[in-house]
Amino acid sequence: MSFTNGGNGNDAQRGRTVTSIPLSDANPSGSASFGTLVRDATEQMSTLVRAEVALAKAEVTGEIKKGLQGSVYFILALTVLLFSTFFFFFFLGELLDVWLARWAAFLIVFLLMVVTTALLALLGYLRVKKLRAPEKTIDSLKQARSVLPHGLGAAAHDEPRSLEKPAS
Repeated sequence: MSFTNGGNGNDAQRGRTVTSIPLSDANPSGSASFGTLVRDATEQMSTLVRAEVALAKAEVTGEIKKGLQGSVYFILALTVLLFSTFFFFFFLGELLDVWLARWAAFLIVFLLMVVTTALLALLGYLRVKKLRAPEKTIDSLKQARSVLPHGLGAAAHDEPRSLEKPAS
């Protein structure tokens, strides 16, 4: 946590942890100096940027974890296809050969292998399909952009741009 000496309108004798931007005027008497106001504004902007980065990181990390969990099903599908095909499915082919023609027995086993692989791949696809964009971060950035004056930032003199996706 960061400590300030005199930030947010406090006097320098008592430091204070800054965890959020104050919702009310830090200097209700209106007697703050220009330097204090600039320091407070800089501190609050820094806190806002850190909070936005933390939100984006939390959302993206969660989505990456979901994606990795979904990819497990693809790995399982490949494992079944690779290791089980020879031993287990060959056994089933020989077992069905007792009642059916050899070619029919092995065709049934092959179709069973394809269906198993397709089901596991479908489970993986459904899990990965649930991934979403970091909507909270996008909404928060839109709100922050509407609050900030248009003269701030590296692109202060550029034409204002929308955070919306361009229409395709």
